[in-house]
Amino acid sequence: MNSNNDETKFDDAKTVSLIVIGCGSRGYVYTLYALEKPKRLKVAAVCDPIKFRRDKLGNSFSLPNNLRFEDWKDIVKLDKFADAVLIATPDQLHAEPAIAFANKGYHILVEKPMAVSQDDCNRMVKAAKDNNVIFAVCHVLRYTPYNLKIKSLIDEGYVGKVLNIQHLEPVGFYHNAHSYVRGNWKRDDTSTFMLMAKSCHDIDLIHFFMNSKCKKVSSFGSLTHFNKEGKPKEAGNAKRCLDCSINNKCPYSAKTIYLTLYPYKRECLVPSKEPTIENVRESLETGQYGVCVYESDNNVVDQQVVNMEFEGGKTCSFSMVAFTEEICERKTRIHGSHGQLICDGHTIIWDDFKMGDKEIFKPEIVTNTKMTGHNCADYYLMRSFVYAVAKNDPTQILSGPDDTLLSHTLVFKAEQSRVENRVVIID
Repeated sequence: MNSNNDETKFDDAKTVSLIVIGCGSRGYVYTLYALEKPKRLKVAAVCDPIKFRRDKLGNSFSLPNNLRFEDWKDIVKLDKFADAVLIATPDQLHAEPAIAFANKGYHILVEKPMAVSQDDCNRMVKAAKDNNVIFAVCHVLRYTPYNLKIKSLIDEGYVGKVLNIQHLEPVGFYHNAHSYVRGNWKRDDTSTFMLMAKSCHDIDLIHFFMNSKCKKVSSFGSLTHFNKEGKPKEAGNAKRCLDCSINNKCPYSAKTIYLTLYPYKRECLVPSKEPTIENVRESLETGQYGVCVYESDNNVVDQQVVNMEFEGGKTCSFSMVAFTEEICERKTRIHGSHGQLICDGHTIIWDDFKMGDKEIFKPEIVTNTKMTGHNCADYYLMRSFVYAVAKNDPTQILSGPDDTLLSHTLVFKAEQSRVENRVVIID
């Protein structure tokens, strides 16, 4: 885990071929690896129901029309013609293609969350095991030099026995408005609940650091602000930001987020044609992203806490909150019997209780990539998955089927606790 920036071995392997199912933002980001490292990865086919998106990605790799598909089921009917498949469809549409392609013998990389029901998660893991294929979930946070350094410090005993973890995910006020009030993850009945959609990354990371079984969980959270009761009186009866008299001073103004901050998330607003600023403005006049955040039909929580007790009495408190300036700059404090780690997303401060020493770690990350999301975690994930497939070596995967199933189960149990307002015991 200490040689994350040594690229030498990754060039000493065959070129892996990948089929991309879902050409939205995540499908696009992961395929940047094939553009940057063409000797390691090539895109063999693309699939998306929106022609503009599949053609845009297909053109990036000069794919002929017969390798650009509208429906993944048409690919499954063909003889196997690639090594692996990336599933980057909407969350609720992960299970069926993942199972179908595993049954055809393809290695599987699926965007998080694995699926939106416990049963679908179980079926996906079973399909991967039954067909002896490599299966990885895009829990990218496990792959960063920063988080791997935290993990190594824990495993090497720097803090003694881990007793407590405190972890914060600051979603970001306008990022939350975009994705979870106006966007595709705004409702649990059309996508999934907030903890799974946004924070399964974080629960998985806590599980990774603790390296033990969670025994019980409690959770609280609700939709506290983004509702009709939260609407400022000055906004009057306006249903859309462009029609609102306070659209220049509301922090959630679609006019500010999408026009002033253009090109922020423009492909989400205009997925089926060129997302020019004129087309973005037109979308704001008629589409979901132009709706007032207090008039949307969203129902997922905008803040949530999760309390966990692990084997041996170890505890953890996790907070997800929408109302932050920082966007996804996670903060972690790890308290052990002989030391502590204070982690701000980039820097790790170790305090040694035994000797009174203090040391600061700032792990280096790759610089020659455009895959900079999550502190370049997207890059490290793809590097590991592609190498695992090239060498047929599942030990390269840090987010494999069994461990991911455990952390997803913990997310389902936490949400059960919130909904049922009780502590949930995990068998």
